Amino acid sequence: MPALFSVDPRNGVPIYLQLIDQVKRAVALGTLVRGERLPTVKALALELTVNPNTVARAYRELERDGVIDTSPGRGSFVRGDGAEARRATGELAAGVLSNAVREARALGLHRDAVAAAFRAALERWFPSDDGENS
Repeated sequence: MPALFSVDPRNGVPIYLQLIDQVKRAVALGTLVRGERLPTVKALALELTVNPNTVARAYRELERDGVIDTSPGRGSFVRGDGAEARRATGELAAGVLSNAVREARALGLHRDAVAAAFRAALERWFPSDDGENS
């Protein structure tokens, strides 16, 4: 299996959360499909040079969230049937937006400046045809 996942131990986000986000993103984008087997805990830990307990924690959380199923001796498989992918996409978007707001705050921006920047980005990527802000 080609390398689907990568981690950055210096970005401030715990490695297991980085893995969870990446698996959810891969499911949401269809890179991982229903029934597809994930790398074993040991194989992924070796590939990423992380502690196997970190990968195991991510897999447990993903199973709890209904994204994967894990069967001892068989491995971990994508559960997704579309509903999980849509939910994962929403969670992913919320996380990205939350990180952006946190970064803006760390830069010292005031709440109104962050809201204005968000509105400008929203208009750039989702322009309204009639000029209304909906």
